[in-house]
Amino acid sequence: MLYRSDRKGTQLSILGYGCLRFTKKHGQIDLKKTEREILAAIDAGVNYFDTAYVYGGSEAALGTILQRNNLRESVYIATKLPHYLIKSREGMERCFQEELKRLKTDHVDYYLMHMLTDLSTWKKLCGLGVDDWIQEKLDNGQIRNIGFSYHGNTANFLELIDAYDWDFCQIQYNYMDEHSQAGRTGLQYAASRGIPVIIMEPLRGGRLVNLLPETAKKAFAEEGCSPAGTALRWLWDQPEVTVVLSGMNSVKMVKENVRCASHSPVGCMSKKEQKLIEYAKEEISQKIKVGCTGCGYCMPCPHHVDIPGVFRCYNEMYTDTPKTARKEYLRCMAFRKQPHSASNCKSCGKCEKHCPQGIEIRKELKLAAAELETPIYKLICKVISLLKLW
Repeated sequence: MLYRSDRKGTQLSILGYGCLRFTKKHGQIDLKKTEREILAAIDAGVNYFDTAYVYGGSEAALGTILQRNNLRESVYIATKLPHYLIKSREGMERCFQEELKRLKTDHVDYYLMHMLTDLSTWKKLCGLGVDDWIQEKLDNGQIRNIGFSYHGNTANFLELIDAYDWDFCQIQYNYMDEHSQAGRTGLQYAASRGIPVIIMEPLRGGRLVNLLPETAKKAFAEEGCSPAGTALRWLWDQPEVTVVLSGMNSVKMVKENVRCASHSPVGCMSKKEQKLIEYAKEEISQKIKVGCTGCGYCMPCPHHVDIPGVFRCYNEMYTDTPKTARKEYLRCMAFRKQPHSASNCKSCGKCEKHCPQGIEIRKELKLAAAELETPIYKLICKVISLLKLW
């Protein structure tokens, strides 16, 4: 196993264990199977385990397995505060204490504000006293490192990075999201500030393996390369990446990923692998509906539409699955004090004057809204607004 340092010098395995996708049987986590997988990972040198308050049963399963195998001090636990459910400082404390109880520990090594969306959300939390609460936990050692996880556009990510003295952050990043979400720009900016970056969704939930176009699958096979391994190596090739999370749910997957991680230092990508990645991106991109590069020249929108974000999700309707695209759209657009939905568009046309691709943005936003903003989406938006879950 290879390791990279966080800002305090702690050595973290470049392969982290994402605990969202533990196998379930009859609605409950299969503890025996999960235990075999976790023990195999730890035995191979994996020391970073990422869970969250809202990952049903995950924290408790991880805590139980680590406790009964006397392994708590052998690993670093990352978990998250569901700020969208928090209304007061007392609420933060109740949630955190419940997490400690589930995890059977007296401290969390890496604690994240779960799914921060923009600067206004962080300011709202500060208004509830989260900054003072965090400092108290850092001072007494119950939290060792503080960070946030993020889904959204590059501009909002950069603002969040500058808003607080973070110890680390976590972003969705893979070769198809190189210039969307926080993107390479966000990754490099965080690293320039000395902030370690944890990567989630390196394979887009496995879809960069299972849903690859047949032409791309054939190209990987002909070159004797694994689509999953090549995608992971694309990440580890970059010096700004600290840990890549993988939702491993079989011992075989653990062993394969560990084998790949053990031979993937910075600069590991061969020219052959780089060409395969570019070919896969081209084949996937042939299915896109809107040729948006995510450059952001159309922004800011006077009516608060996240234009690049909308088009990214709209394209995912065709390069991924409608279900995945709509889930991502809800997560990125609705959980904000000011929703950034496509339907906010007033057809003013300001954006089209600045688009270097000549996209008919107003027309495409209407088409995107028709497919992404289902009745369920609109209902959830109302609930979010009423309960102030942003």
